[in-house]
Amino acid sequence: MSRIWTIYLSGEIHSDWRERIAEGVKVTNLPVELTGPNTVHADSDDCGVAIFGAEPDKFWHDHKSARLNAMRTGTLIQEADIVVVRFGEKYKQWNAAFDAGFAAAMDTPYITLHPTEHDHALKEVNAAASATARTPDQVVQALAYLINGTMPA
Repeated sequence: MSRIWTIYLSGEIHSDWRERIAEGVKVTNLPVELTGPNTVHADSDDCGVAIFGAEPDKFWHDHKSARLNAMRTGTLIQEADIVVVRFGEKYKQWNAAFDAGFAAAMDTPYITLHPTEHDHALKEVNAAASATARTPDQVVQALAYLINGTMPA
């Protein structure tokens, strides 16, 4: 039996990039398990108060959820073989930058995924990355090469 690679997909939740990577992994038959954060925005924002009780102060409301999400994210990044960090076009993903830094601190290789217009803003994040991709297809091609030594068709 071949090794199963764990790939953590971090970052932007407003586009289909995760689904495109999942489809590419399936089509290329890569031995990969994809993990990631809770991508249901409302659940991620409100898990803390749903579990531990309401908070009248928005700071503490967010704090409860952020701590739960940080436990999930930290655990999954530590278990990952590779982290893919997506920075989208529309929103600033401070959490994605934190995840990239956490992966770097854990010595977990990561690939950044973002458009060229973010190159300057992400220059330090990219400098610590093992690779920078522009499209989900490039991520799949990189994974195919890393796992099987397969060059793009």
